[in-house]
Amino acid sequence: MAEQVGNRVLGTVKAVKGICSAGHKVGDQVELSGYSSGGLCGFLYHDIFPYVVMLQFGGGFPPDWGDPDMVELDCLDKWNTVTIELRRVKE
Repeated sequence: MAEQVGNRVLGTVKAVKGICSAGHKVGDQVELSGYSSGGLCGFLYHDIFPYVVMLQFGGGFPPDWGDPDMVELDCLDKWNTVTIELRRVKE
């Protein structure tokens, strides 16, 4: 396995509306990076990938948007939506 580059990014499932066909459940946590989907559904990982890479390599959001180290995103299935929080873990 390759050495971790950049910051760690932790994804936490915050909500599931309906039934997630990939089996994600509230409270699930995965470590993500530009190199690893952490076992997430490919559709969800595809949608959140730019944010994972941004957090991994030091980017952030403007201060007036809230926490520059965290973002909450939804998967593309609007009938069975999974909401995931991405958080940069500074070490």
